[in-house]
Amino acid sequence: MGGVQVKYLLDTHVWIWWHSEPENVSVRVRRLLEDTGNYDELLLSAISPWEFAKLIEKGRIDLYTDPEEWMSRALQMPKLRLVPLTPRIAYCSTRLPGEFRGDPGDQIIIATARDEAATIITRDERIRKYRHVKTIW
Repeated sequence: MGGVQVKYLLDTHVWIWWHSEPENVSVRVRRLLEDTGNYDELLLSAISPWEFAKLIEKGRIDLYTDPEEWMSRALQMPKLRLVPLTPRIAYCSTRLPGEFRGDPGDQIIIATARDEAATIITRDERIRKYRHVKTIW
């Protein structure tokens, strides 16, 4: 009964691209996301909406709609669960095994995936090379 749940965690750029520039998402990931039968749950770290807002603040994303409306719609994906930044995830993000330092958002995403036993969907080479998480692209 039950079995292992198949969970994928969207890296921030994948979440943004899926809703604004899906052509930037790999064919493999597009096929995966288009068929919700491929997974039990799709996760998004609570840090991702913050990273999205920071990209707008820095002028790195141009939206032709209200950012809050965009986020609200983008959070309506089937089987999507927004994972809060818990004290445990915050702490674990600073104690990742091996050598992964630098971008705090990436550290939180990795810690979230590890805490949830989820595979990260990312194009980020640095995360993909980090051997302490599973990734696909």
